[in-house]
Amino acid sequence: MTGGHGVAQVDGRRIHYRRAGVSGPVVVLLHGGGVDDAGLSWKLTIEELADAGYRVYAPDWPGYGDSDPHAEPSIASYVEVLEGFCEALAFDSVSLVGISMGGAAALGYTLAHPERVEKLSLVDSYGLGSTVPAGSVWYTLAHLPGANAAGWSMMGVSNEAAALGLGSVVHDPNAVPGAFVSDVRQRASETGAGRAFTRFQRNEIGPGGRVKTNYADRLDELDLPVLLVHGEGDPLFPVGWSRRAHDRIADSELVVFEDCGHWTPREKPLLFNTALVEFLRRGTGGDAVAGTATVESLTAPPRHFPGRQSNSPSDMYRSPESQKTVTTSGQSS
Repeated sequence: MTGGHGVAQVDGRRIHYRRAGVSGPVVVLLHGGGVDDAGLSWKLTIEELADAGYRVYAPDWPGYGDSDPHAEPSIASYVEVLEGFCEALAFDSVSLVGISMGGAAALGYTLAHPERVEKLSLVDSYGLGSTVPAGSVWYTLAHLPGANAAGWSMMGVSNEAAALGLGSVVHDPNAVPGAFVSDVRQRASETGAGRAFTRFQRNEIGPGGRVKTNYADRLDELDLPVLLVHGEGDPLFPVGWSRRAHDRIADSELVVFEDCGHWTPREKPLLFNTALVEFLRRGTGGDAVAGTATVESLTAPPRHFPGRQSNSPSDMYRSPESQKTVTTSGQSS
């Protein structure tokens, strides 16, 4: 496996990306908002996918990481950036994996260019509902000068402060690795931390938490394999969004992680990576499951519903670290 960094020129803007893998299908990983970037959400996923036989690309959205900013960040503008990124790197087709804000961009791109996407995975995704539970607070803070900046600045003071701030995002900040907390603290301490996300919130979140981007009524247009992943205790976007999306997408699978909040790839990395690789390999002749997680018990018989694909029974996975998840193929209950 080889990895590194690169820069793509998209509409005159430098888009930095991380890459790994020398051969195989292309997988593009799309990070979320806040102080996130490609190296934060996907730190433990990029190399795992490359080792599993994929060429992996993880761009920093404009204004995040080492990418140039965008004057009007929104899901619509990010879909355009993603289109330009794929064109700049001459990708004929890709599989997309997006978390949170990145999930909505991945979904928007797929709806706009279905012929270019092989598989889609939405992780704790934005864009699947009309109202964000904490949206009223987000709206107020985004329009109160300096409010968000002060919050990020506080998280950048120490690891203890960063862990306290993470308490509103993850299930248990005391259970995530110290290295992850340190990564968040480092990014929160940087000049301009969260600035792009504040602009995004102003464009996407309205009074009462009403959102600008909601693809819920277009999910039945998707005609490709879709993996929905969600932390059961996600405090930002409710797991019910993914359950409803699972009901509406014909060829979909739903994985819900217990004892998990919004940052699934960092809260449950072993099982997340296993579920993702299994999904990407299914139907391609690869191994069914990669990694060390094992099927421990069968919790329900396979269920088949008209017009829906049932790929496997409902399984419960447990890793050696006692991470837990419930997987459903077919229609959710």
